[in-house]
Amino acid sequence: MIGEFKRFGMTNSQRKITGILQMFGSCGLLTGIVLPVIGLLASAGLTAMMLVAFFVRIKINDSFSQSAPSFVFILINGWLTYSFYSIF
Repeated sequence: MIGEFKRFGMTNSQRKITGILQMFGSCGLLTGIVLPVIGLLASAGLTAMMLVAFFVRIKINDSFSQSAPSFVFILINGWLTYSFYSIF
C-alpha cells in the first residue's frame, strides 16, 4: 500500500489517516447493527471515501479494471447508507 499511495501522489500521513478512517468506518458498520445512526454515518463516510478514491484513480489514468474495485465499494456502501437511512 505504501507504493500505491506514492503512485497516487499522497503522503505517508494521508495514508495513515486513510487507514484510521477505514478502521473507524468498519467499526461503525458493526456498531450500526445496534445503533443504526452510527451505521448510517459510517457507511456514508465510507461511500465518500471510495468516491474520492475512484476520482483519484481516474485522475492518475488508471485502467477500468484498476478503478473498478473502488466503484464497487461505492455501490456497496451506498446501498448500506440507503438501508440504514430507510430504518428511520
